[in-house]
Amino acid sequence: MKKNALLLFTKYPQPGVTKTRLIEENGGALTPEQAAELYRAMVLDTAEVGLHALERCRGSRNAAYDLYVSSSPEEDLPKVEAMFRSAFPRAEIGCICDRGSNFDEHFNDSYRQLFAKGYDSVICIGGDLPCITPDLIVRSFDWLTANDAASSTGAMVLAPCQAAGVSLVGVTRSAGVDFTGVFYNTAGVSALDALIQIAQGREIPTALYEALFDVDYMEDLAHIMAVINATAYTAQHQPEIKVPERTSTLIAQLGLVTSTPPNTSHDPRSRIDG
Repeated sequence: MKKNALLLFTKYPQPGVTKTRLIEENGGALTPEQAAELYRAMVLDTAEVGLHALERCRGSRNAAYDLYVSSSPEEDLPKVEAMFRSAFPRAEIGCICDRGSNFDEHFNDSYRQLFAKGYDSVICIGGDLPCITPDLIVRSFDWLTANDAASSTGAMVLAPCQAAGVSLVGVTRSAGVDFTGVFYNTAGVSALDALIQIAQGREIPTALYEALFDVDYMEDLAHIMAVINATAYTAQHQPEIKVPERTSTLIAQLGLVTSTPPNTSHDPRSRIDG
């Protein structure tokens, strides 16, 4: 039986350490405590979508699908485990500690650990994707399974985010992907470009799915807030979508609203509009 893992790459929500680009001293609108609580809500909502997607996969496919959380430093791991155990007491969620001297090394180490556990494919997502859909995760696993079986170089699946980055990275063990130089790149190559260069160089079959927006800056948060508000209504017509309730509730408690000021940099339309 094939083994597949969904990896949530995260860290413990800690004021002054988590989502610091959202706090007031860095040009944001939140206190350090509020930023940490927002991340806690987002990461738990993201995990809930992941658990729902894996349940769908298990119900119709003859394979194993497991959720893992990868976090560092090691001394924070008990708090991370307790956070997920409290939120999902009936779910089986594995926890590993990723190690390294930069982001690429931490990322590589988390994949290495799961492949060493015998997993055939690993899909990694960040913890600040409360609007990710179960369908995207299911499609990503299906792509990896189908194309890995037909390929001698494994398979890869990507979902981009803003600023030429990536929000979802899935690879099979047989692809042998090394993420060195992908995220910690001193030459100015974007993460998405770097991953495509790896795929081209190794001739790895790769799928690119719809973009997912993570939350780094206030404008990212404003976008996510608008999407969450829309989802709260559209979910009644799209039962396959999960509403990020924790994130939505916290945003309401903080009194945050999305505002779009008049656009003064638009192209003139006087000749068109008359």
